[in-house]
Amino acid sequence: MRGLYSFVDHVHPYVRAKADAFEVAPGQTVIDYGCGPGRYSVEFARLVGENGKLIAVDLLETALQEAEKRLEAAGYSNFELVLAHDYDTGIADNTADIVFAIDMFHHVSDTNACLQELFRIAKPKALLIFSGGHMLRSRLKGKVAQSGIWELAQERKEFIAYQKKNAGDE
Repeated sequence: MRGLYSFVDHVHPYVRAKADAFEVAPGQTVIDYGCGPGRYSVEFARLVGENGKLIAVDLLETALQEAEKRLEAAGYSNFELVLAHDYDTGIADNTADIVFAIDMFHHVSDTNACLQELFRIAKPKALLIFSGGHMLRSRLKGKVAQSGIWELAQERKEFIAYQKKNAGDE
């Protein structure tokens, strides 16, 4: 699988172009929730730069091992790997400037527990960004709306971004 992704990324740098569209800024702390083998993690580490931090989170240790190999092979040290237990990441409250959930929400069985954890680890004005996936956009938006804690901040072809409700008041 790694070889196939590497070949695809080399021939068509889709992941890099998509990551650039997310407008990650140098120095930010970014969480790649459900990072899988780290295709986007490498790009996020590049975008946050040496003064920023990437936190790659997954339920599978093998996924984190693969992400670590990719990050190290690319020469990055500005990252942390977190093995989640169900939806508990153990990450401190208010850590992330941006939380990414890329092509993973269709795997979530308890959407409220997941969204609560993402809310907890996001800073007050952080963005929660969903992109891609095997879930209809309308269904995803419905599930996030049902949580009652996130509000739509921006919707583009490439992604949907949410902010904590009442974030402007904090």
